[in-house]
Amino acid sequence: MSGVSFNAPIGPVICVVGARPNFMKMAPILRAMAAHQPPIPMLLVHTGQHYDKDMSDKLFEDLRLPRPDINLEVGSASHAVQTAEVMRRFEPTIDAHRPSCVLVVGDVNSTLACTLVAVKKGVPVAHVEAGLRSNDRSMPEEINRLLTDQIADRLYTTERSALDNLLREGIAAERVCFVGNVMIDSLMSNRQHARKAADTLASFGTDPALLGDRRGYGVVTLHRPSNVDDPDTLRAVLQVLLDVSARLPLVFALHPRTRSNIDRFGLQHMIDPRRMALLPPQGYLEMLGLMAGAALVLTDSGGLQEETTALGVPCLTLRENTERPITVEQGTNTLVGRDALAITRGVDAILAGNGKQGRVPELWDGRAAERIAADLWSWLQQRAALPTAAHA
Repeated sequence: MSGVSFNAPIGPVICVVGARPNFMKMAPILRAMAAHQPPIPMLLVHTGQHYDKDMSDKLFEDLRLPRPDINLEVGSASHAVQTAEVMRRFEPTIDAHRPSCVLVVGDVNSTLACTLVAVKKGVPVAHVEAGLRSNDRSMPEEINRLLTDQIADRLYTTERSALDNLLREGIAAERVCFVGNVMIDSLMSNRQHARKAADTLASFGTDPALLGDRRGYGVVTLHRPSNVDDPDTLRAVLQVLLDVSARLPLVFALHPRTRSNIDRFGLQHMIDPRRMALLPPQGYLEMLGLMAGAALVLTDSGGLQEETTALGVPCLTLRENTERPITVEQGTNTLVGRDALAITRGVDAILAGNGKQGRVPELWDGRAAERIAADLWSWLQQRAALPTAAHA
């Protein structure tokens, strides 16, 4: 986007975070906006969708995020109730601060809720991580992605295929800007601060000797309802992990939903404590250290697919689809679903040295946030120069 030759006064950019993945994406953007010349005025709003206060506080500390200017403290609820409550509490923030723009990231309920409020109040929206599609509308995140992109004004993409998705959905190419992946900005700026895996295990009373296997260790995260909410499905997944742990010790960072369901369905016996270390949800620096040192990662997380590709660590994704196809096409990621044979074959191939090598995709270079800040400033300047009627 071409710049303009003047600096029109603009109101603050309201930057919205709601759940854990948003924090990693927003941290480098805030730093880039502050470092931009001139600095871009901003206001950080935390919707409180991620309601574990201790974990939320630790993520802000790990990522060197400033404390939120406003916390809406929405908390947990059904998708409908949570989305509605974010909207109800966010509207007065728009009214009070008259922003030049609302910037949202990712695909959580807060992303869509704040976008809806802003657009209906006549405030433009910039969406970071636009155009990603799993083509699976049973995923709530897919609905959030589709709707946010339809009504947002400026769309920042992480990979070139995202533009094709947006064009198919009738979105003009002029609204789209390919900038790269801000998740990788966070990874690159924090890798030197990552906590050693042995220290993480020791802090939770797990013998670090578990990591001493000559083949290394694997990292596991599972949280998607399709994998953990049905007792038969969860039992089958745990059986596969039990089989894998006989080949390679596993560090399993348990999402609260997954832990609760293991207990509720009486599946504790399917965890072998000699080969599987169960940990609570981990901070960003702890998780980064665990992944960086792993022989492989088994996950259903979108963010971990990207991070393992950037780290060069083989990843087996326990899903039938992914909204991040570049991690499969160019990176270290392989989709294995819940097919026990595909999972064990994938593990065996990696342990035999035949896992995907992959490469780091285009513009995953640690400077995506700088490109966003530069484009955002230019775009806001151009909007400020337009007659009021042209904004309608």
